Amino acid sequence: MFHVKHEPIQELPNFVPSPEVVARLKTFATLLATWNRRINLVSRGDLARLWERHIADSLQLVPLMPENLPGAVDLGSGAGFPGLVLAIATGVPFSLIEADHRKAAFLIEAARLTNAPVSVQTVRIEKIRLSPARLVTARALAPLPDLLALADPFLAPGGVALFPKGESAGNELTAAAAEWHMRIERFSSRTDPTASILRISEIRRVRASP
Repeated sequence: MFHVKHEPIQELPNFVPSPEVVARLKTFATLLATWNRRINLVSRGDLARLWERHIADSLQLVPLMPENLPGAVDLGSGAGFPGLVLAIATGVPFSLIEADHRKAAFLIEAARLTNAPVSVQTVRIEKIRLSPARLVTARALAPLPDLLALADPFLAPGGVALFPKGESAGNELTAAAAEWHMRIERFSSRTDPTASILRISEIRRVRASP
């Protein structure tokens, strides 16, 4: 038999970035707007609300990160959400995995200009092996059952996964429970009333019946 430990939906702890972090994030946002004219990093409609829709949304993960992290892994980093933003905000080194070469080039340039402690891995998630980390993040990458399968090889024992999810979170949790043991802490999003952030720990795959 399998089980999933559900915690009640909780209020998200607040996080206020320092003026220095805000300045670096503004540099990042300016670069993103420039590059977005050439490659599709975010939709054109999202540019006008880039801070709330993407940057502030990513910053919500900061107070949920484990303390004293030596490093973390971000899957499918795309335009840098949430991994690059978290690295800028916290100083935690992140390995950003992004298979698209143009997006990876943007991440490298953004890291250079913001002095973010990241390494960019331009390879498919399934094709790379990294040292296990105590934190794995991903945003808008895949449904939760698939996301857990992608994240599991990168998670150290006792590690946690942070996954922002939209209004389908409940259905995704139900689907994932058929394949995974896990403890789920769910936090209400401050940037989207229909969204939530999943903090998942004690992850292990359900063994198939003989």
